[in-house]
Formats: sequence, structure tokens, C-alpha cells
Amino acid sequence: MNILFVADPIESFKIYKDTTFAMMREAQKRGHSLSVCEQQDLLWQRGAPVTAHVRDITLTGQAEAWFEVRQSRALALKDFDAIVMRKDPPFDSEYFYATHLLEQAERDGARVFNKPSALRDHPEKLAIMEFPQFIGPTLVTRDEADIKRFHAEHGDIILKPLDGMGGMGIFRVGPDGLNLGSITETLNRHGAQSLMVQKFLPQIVLGDKRVLVIGGKPVPYCLARIPQGSEVRGNLAAGGKGVAQALSARDLEIANALGPVLAARGLLLVGLDVIGDCLTEINVTSPTCFQEIFDQTGCDVAALFVDALEQALAPAA
Repeated sequence: MNILFVADPIESFKIYKDTTFAMMREAQKRGHSLSVCEQQDLLWQRGAPVTAHVRDITLTGQAEAWFEVRQSRALALKDFDAIVMRKDPPFDSEYFYATHLLEQAERDGARVFNKPSALRDHPEKLAIMEFPQFIGPTLVTRDEADIKRFHAEHGDIILKPLDGMGGMGIFRVGPDGLNLGSITETLNRHGAQSLMVQKFLPQIVLGDKRVLVIGGKPVPYCLARIPQGSEVRGNLAAGGKGVAQALSARDLEIANALGPVLAARGLLLVGLDVIGDCLTEINVTSPTCFQEIFDQTGCDVAALFVDALEQALAPAA
């Protein structure tokens, strides 16, 4: 297969932990050809299929100069066997436009994973609201009075922007309500922007678990991202410690319930965030943690992903 990865600049990859790199390495090991581009390389001209300025690459196996470019060219996306959309958040206007170009590429005949319309339809924090049976008390609003009422009811709460990533902009407000007004004004921009408010889950001390679901099926191990010191956030980008562990019964219950639903919508790879018994986020843009899980457990998540990709592309029997 010829596979195009739409991603951030590959020169910025930290290959010892990067999930997209792990996907590429497994795909090349199986004999598939690799190409890369960035969002800015996509173009659509009147009367022509969606095209990209791509680089065909080979992984060298070295730690420093880890790839070499065979050639650079412009090629219609429909001429690839698979397009793997791995652009990291934030989900901004340019990401939104990219999903529209990728959706047109699908109409041209391309196969895109995750499906562009599904990326748009599942904002990573809001998406959990479809599954109330698995989430804790949660409110989405831009109204300060609603937030104050939620705090009065639950006492200890978390506030976060809907478009945050890596733990960015997450605040905890305890029963004393200290700085609630200031934090609300910062996040909702004086009523101009919606945010999410959730009851604080003390089980965060045991980790914010990333449960991966591939082709509708849960990977048997998750990565618990455990806050360090006085930090309330478990995100690895915020200094959390990643500890791989087998899925709990509740993790499996959530993953088995959501997996087939999300897969049927075109989401080949999903990262469910679970704290204690509660689903807190559904990650669909570029879920990570493949290498951390493999390094600690030997579970080859990248192989499971490429298995699912190959199966999705296989002709119907």
C-alpha cells in the first residue's frame, strides 16, 4: 500500500515516543510505502481532485537522521491507498478546512482515517455528552451564573476550555470558591466562549487513563497518566507519569460500549480518557501512547493499528 500521513512537521517528531512514527515504522516493516505532508500542503483547484505536495520517505532506523526523502511531488489524494490524518490539535479553523478538503478527497475516491466528517462531528470534550451513563456530573456553558450554581451543588470542580489540549487551561476550584469568578472570566472571555465544568474526581491520583480503541476493539492495556507533586493534571505534557496497566472491568465496559458505535462512524482509532469509573474525553484527532504501552507491556499497539488499517482497506469478500 501507499500510505500518506497528514501530520505536523516530521522534523519535530520525538521518535522515541511519537505514535505517528510508530505507525510509520510498522507500516514500512510490512512493505508499505510512506509519504508525508502537512495541512498547508493540501490544495483543491477547480475541476481537479484534491491534491497535496508530498514527500515520499523511507525510515532509516537511525536515531538522528531517522528518515530520508526519496522524492517530492504533487499527487492527488485519491492515488494513495490510504490517508492517515494525524495532525495534532488544536482543532482550529485550518483544521476544520482541512477536514473539508479531505472529505472532498473521499468523494474523489480517497480512503481517509479517521473519517473527516467524524473528526468534525466529535469535538473531543463535547463528544462525551452523548454517553451520559459513563460520565460524571458535567456542564457546558458560557454563563457565569450557571457555573456558580454547578459549583454550589458539587463543591469541588474542574473548569477547562473546550479546545484545550495537553492539560492546557485546566483549573480546579475547591469548596471555598476561591478565584472562581476570575477563572470563569478567563475561560469564557467574559461570556463570549463556552467551557466545560465537571465535578472533580479524586481518583485522578490513580491516573487519567488513556484507553485506546482500534477498529472498535479496545487495546488490552491503557496508559494511566498520574499527576506528580501538587499538580492536578495527569497529562504527559503537563508532567504526568505514564504507567501502563491492564484495562479494568469498567474500562472494558466503556470501551466495549463506545467502540462499535464510534467505529461505525468512521473512527478507526479513538483514545478514551477515563478517571476512576468516569469517561472524561473522547480523543479522535491524533490519539497517542502507542510507544509507552509497548515499552512497558510488550503489547504492540502499532501492529494492531496497521492490522485494522489493512482490514479496513481489504476488498469485501
